[in-house]
Amino acid sequence: MFIGREYELKTLEETYQKPGFQMTVIYGRRRIGKSTLIQKFLQGKRASYYSASQSSLESNIKSWSEQLILDLMPAMEGMSFTDSDAFFKFAGQLGTGERTVLALDEIPYIAEADPSFLSKFQNAIDQIFSQTNIYLILSGSAVSFMEKKILSEKSPLFGRRSNQIFLKPFDYLDSGKFVPGYSPEEKAIVYGLTGGVAKYLTLFDDSKSLDENIVDNYFQTSGYLYEEPFNLLIQEFRNITSYNTVIEVCSQGANKVNEIADKSHISTASLTYILKNLITVGVISKVAPMTDNGNKKKIRYEITDSMYLFWYKFLPSARASIEMHRGDLYYEKNVKPRLHEYMGYIFEGMCQDYTLRLGLEGKLPAFISEVGSWWGTGHDRIPTDIDVVGIDTLGKHAVLGECKFKNDPLDKDVYDRLKDRIGLIDRKYREEALLFFSLSGFSRWMKDEAAKSDGRIQLVTLEEMYDPACIPNLN
Repeated sequence: MFIGREYELKTLEETYQKPGFQMTVIYGRRRIGKSTLIQKFLQGKRASYYSASQSSLESNIKSWSEQLILDLMPAMEGMSFTDSDAFFKFAGQLGTGERTVLALDEIPYIAEADPSFLSKFQNAIDQIFSQTNIYLILSGSAVSFMEKKILSEKSPLFGRRSNQIFLKPFDYLDSGKFVPGYSPEEKAIVYGLTGGVAKYLTLFDDSKSLDENIVDNYFQTSGYLYEEPFNLLIQEFRNITSYNTVIEVCSQGANKVNEIADKSHISTASLTYILKNLITVGVISKVAPMTDNGNKKKIRYEITDSMYLFWYKFLPSARASIEMHRGDLYYEKNVKPRLHEYMGYIFEGMCQDYTLRLGLEGKLPAFISEVGSWWGTGHDRIPTDIDVVGIDTLGKHAVLGECKFKNDPLDKDVYDRLKDRIGLIDRKYREEALLFFSLSGFSRWMKDEAAKSDGRIQLVTLEEMYDPACIPNLN
């Protein structure tokens, strides 16, 4: 079953339909689903797909040519090339007539094996492929490599691509489609544990209980996600010790450079480099409060890959229990009771997504085109924050939101807190509505207040956030 990626498939199909040589670059973090997307697109087309290996250029050319011949010229099976120039000429001849798609996955492996490969490939594109009917798809998981060596102006391939696709994790809605048998609450938790990463979502089986899935994947030594952060860090960085320390410190609540440096015992200069790399691979994000993004003092560094966030919050202290094959007991006693607390931050992101969708579709009192959160000093000079801030940058309108992933219905005290925060964001924005998001519904007082507010108070349940009738699909 193939889920989502409508926009990406549409982009690939539209490029495929254009005449002559075309080239698309697809990149994104590991396990995100690039290979699956490419293979889905190739179905029913005259195409060849090859995924490079971490071996020599000659070995890759030999394997690539064997695959190409098997896919496009099976009568020549057994023939292969080891010289890249000869292979490119042969491939070009196969693409002179009918539309032909050549997909090279994990191109960084070949480029790192031989520094001259990209220049040779550029020459092949300019001298051979540009005269053919070939649609070339290049893909890679090493995000920093793809940005610097494939997409940047310094790359030999610069200017050759027709477009590029930066493949991101699934949003909470598409993530829920992987476990259709689960309740909205369970779908949200699955999203909060996987970060919307395709591979991790496929590990959850909705014929089993959510608890069973979490234990099977995280809290036993054979679980796919038990060692996953280390596996990914090792593939991205040479020395992962400092990276591991920084992620662990951030998972414990440190979010400013000086605070992270102090708790990790890493110099500010080294930390800046580490944070930059973690941002590149999508583990950490540099965030600023809405309407105040120019204030450097308010910059935060947050773990936005929730697989890492969950792992570093709960797995380090669980390892002894897991190694003793009692991870299920540890989960039941120490993790399950804290899941709702953990989901608070994840739920805020889901509510921001929902708000943006409604705003862009004109279903809010203002045309909301940017959404985030806000933090700073309250009217009483005490630090405070706002979970959801959506703004209309042209009309200078805004909506504010509060999110609660708790078992209790949301009541008047939450309303009063958000109302007290009106006027805290940039004064040039007029707050048009207050949005309240709740896992467990709302009290009678909240419902009555919303009913007489003429749309200025909107109540949204988690069920509504997953209901297709309540939210547009922007894909």
